[in-house]
Amino acid sequence: MLTVLGFAPFYLFPVPIITLAVLLGFCHRSRSPMRAALLGFCFGMGLFCAGVTWIYVSLHDFGAMPMPIAVIALIVLCAYLSLFPALSVWILAKLRLTSPLIWAAVAAALWMLFEWLRGYLFTGFPWLALGYSQAPFSPLAGFAPIIGVYGISMVLILSAALLFLWTETGFRKWRYGLPFVLIWLGGFGLQAIEWVKPEGEPITVSLLQGNIAQDMKWREDHLENSMETYAKLILESDSRLIVTPEISIPLFSDVMPQSYLSHLAAHARNNDGDVLIGLAERTVDGSDDYYNTMFSYGSAPEQRYRKHHLVPFGEFIPLKPIFGWVIQVLQIPLSDFSRGSLDQQPMDLAGQRVAINICYEDVFGEEIIYQLPQATMLVNVSNDAWFGRSIGPQQHLQISQMRALETGRYMLRATNTGVTAIIDERGRVLQTIEIFTTAALRGLAQGFSGATPYVRAGNYPVLGLAGLLVCIGLMSALSRRTKNPVKSS
Repeated sequence: MLTVLGFAPFYLFPVPIITLAVLLGFCHRSRSPMRAALLGFCFGMGLFCAGVTWIYVSLHDFGAMPMPIAVIALIVLCAYLSLFPALSVWILAKLRLTSPLIWAAVAAALWMLFEWLRGYLFTGFPWLALGYSQAPFSPLAGFAPIIGVYGISMVLILSAALLFLWTETGFRKWRYGLPFVLIWLGGFGLQAIEWVKPEGEPITVSLLQGNIAQDMKWREDHLENSMETYAKLILESDSRLIVTPEISIPLFSDVMPQSYLSHLAAHARNNDGDVLIGLAERTVDGSDDYYNTMFSYGSAPEQRYRKHHLVPFGEFIPLKPIFGWVIQVLQIPLSDFSRGSLDQQPMDLAGQRVAINICYEDVFGEEIIYQLPQATMLVNVSNDAWFGRSIGPQQHLQISQMRALETGRYMLRATNTGVTAIIDERGRVLQTIEIFTTAALRGLAQGFSGATPYVRAGNYPVLGLAGLLVCIGLMSALSRRTKNPVKSS
């Protein structure tokens, strides 16, 4: 539970190093692999039950799920997520590695591989990947443009394992302390590298926060208020790029009043720029498909981006024959979206090439880079009103900070209730506005060109390195058992 302090809004990045060192120390001394697995599972339950409580808010407060079912659903989800750290330390204990440095390296590799697997299986849930806790203030954040968030998780676990080994010797043996210090000095040094370069002059941006209450957003009698709120915010802005949140107007695009859109588009053209408006979009080919879409209007030709990575049980129901009943329990409008394609390209807006990602999509860095290095800046639109006043919106902000670090691009966040922010290419929040207020965040955003190593290669190098380290651990374990078959058995 203390590990959560490493994440936003607390940003106490050394805490996870210490808590993971304690966990690995207990696992190292465990009498059996099953005991190590139990320790890993309990660690996971503490981390996730404390860190993703906002899911209960989404299910119960806004999804109208009865409290007992919402609590059970949260516990079941946390138990599933806790299986991944449990399996990583179980395998580590099964290997019974005798070399401390190999043990530390394999511990880091196994944790990272299972963390990556958690972000992949069943469409993935990489929330609270340990690497996020290091953005943007930790020296380890310097590794982000090279190996991404999962690579930072591996470096973090390696640091924790070395810290445990070092403390166990009373800080006397520098064969553990020296690698620990070099890792942190290396991360600090990497922060001085300029991986990308500015492109063009900064542009003026307005990121709109309508503050439409979640329980009012989809009510027909509140539609006019939503439209008036965003029209007012747009028309008061003289920025070249104006961004509204995800589905800011709860209407299908084909029934959206054209006079309303034309008026806003004309205003954007007067600013020599464009406005992005979030709407639901349905196809006209007779199918029942509909999309979570961002449309652009203004000086540039009309463009659109359809959300690709959907939220399970929020935007689509996985395994409908089994879980179709969930639709009847949750009162979530439009809970069966279709997916946009993964190969969508950046929009040409206000003299920049803008890569759009909608809400939950910015949790998947390996998908964000599909629009890079073509894109010169990133835009995330979201409706974090689903999280209420929990720590969820702040955690989501930190995830966007990691995307900025990985790609070397500004990240512009326009959200319904917050956190609306301008994040620079080093993951630093330059400007923000108070959450749960109706306002426009006005500022400057700089475009960048070039590609970080992570943009070029994604997760493949760090996955390959982790696989190699696990193979070394397996060979070491097999070699020991071959030499000492009786003792090993």
